[in-house]
Amino acid sequence: MRAKSIEHLDGIGPLAERYEVFLLDQFGVLHDGHAPYPGAVAALSTLKRAGKTVVLISNSGKRAGPNEDRLLKLGFAAGSWDHFVSSGEVAWRRFHEMAATGALRPGTKCLLISRDGDRSAIEGLPFALTEAGEDAELVLISASEGDRHDLDHYRRLLAPAAVRQVPCYCTNPDKVMLTAVGPRFGAGEIADLYESLGGGVTRIGKPFPAIFDAALALAGEPERASVVCVGDSVEHDIAGGNGVGIATALVSGGILADTADLAAVFDGCKAWPDYITGLFSFR
Repeated sequence: MRAKSIEHLDGIGPLAERYEVFLLDQFGVLHDGHAPYPGAVAALSTLKRAGKTVVLISNSGKRAGPNEDRLLKLGFAAGSWDHFVSSGEVAWRRFHEMAATGALRPGTKCLLISRDGDRSAIEGLPFALTEAGEDAELVLISASEGDRHDLDHYRRLLAPAAVRQVPCYCTNPDKVMLTAVGPRFGAGEIADLYESLGGGVTRIGKPFPAIFDAALALAGEPERASVVCVGDSVEHDIAGGNGVGIATALVSGGILADTADLAAVFDGCKAWPDYITGLFSFR
């Protein structure tokens, strides 16, 4: 049982009165991948005008730059956030360091699982791309096309690599993603599939501490009591925030919009938010 009660809010206004640093998810909080949620553009700008430190923290397999470009194209104002930390950026920097120290051999054959043929996750890294699991020396799962392929597609692609125990990195641990045709399985589900086929996976992103550590470092290592993490995933945002000792706020209008029993989700994930709000709007 959780001793502390959960406070229900009509918007993020009360949070701005209590916290100085905001770690914000993007998908399911600011936008749905195609358009901003009502009030989100204004709310983000209002936080910055109020002098808050805003760090966007995302389980996107893409690096920070492409994510920021998309936000601008969706209509979010330049300068309405201070930093952007994606799991893809954290992973890229890790691979870059491995290459610099010799831990990553130049020309390593990489099987990249991405979306729309995006290769930004490995640009500038000494990988040689392969499209065959039989040839892969490293597997990088950065995104899912679960709205275009079923899991059997990925099973056929990944099984030859998993059987050979090829190292796999997943830079988007989300198991569910929002698409134009509704929720579909995310990259995290593909990573689970790889494990079921006999391979091992290193996951980078929420709820794991490394991405929170990177975000808090960019924010200047603030006192944890002054920080709130806002997201729509109990498994990733709320559990991750709980794990690093910061307050959490669940936006229930994202992937959990059709969930009737949120308490069961909290208990199942063993993660509980301090606050719940329907939308990321400033009220």
